Amino acid sequence: MTVEVERAFDVEAPIDVVWPLLSDEETRAETIGVVDSYEVRGKSGHNNVIWNLSLPIPVISSTVSVRTRDVERDPPNYVKFAGTSKVMTVTGEHELSETETGCHVVNRFVVDGKVPGIESFFKRNIDTEISNFEQAIQDSAADVEEI
Repeated sequence: MTVEVERAFDVEAPIDVVWPLLSDEETRAETIGVVDSYEVRGKSGHNNVIWNLSLPIPVISSTVSVRTRDVERDPPNYVKFAGTSKVMTVTGEHELSETETGCHVVNRFVVDGKVPGIESFFKRNIDTEISNFEQAIQDSAADVEEI
């Protein structure tokens, strides 16, 4: 079963401030609540990042490794990444557009679970995960603006 979601939010910071945060593989990993740890392999902007997920799903009794990588970049407006593991595949897209007060961020995700419970877990938790990501971007953008 496949789940597709789209969420958007506005940031009161210019695109050139938000892009580095949005496109950073480590920021993505750090803001996902179920990522216990991650490992970066490669150069910045071309990384493979291994997310080690702890999913509270009965069928899964250990940490799940998801190998992610960026598959498309159009700086400073768009990044698409893909992740694969034994239990799921995930595709994420982040798209930025300018607004009068900063930028608009559109997030799209497609999760295809290979074991029962992945999709329902994702659907239940996506709003919290997007909120975490938005807060990290807002905080980082505010830190950059203060400098």
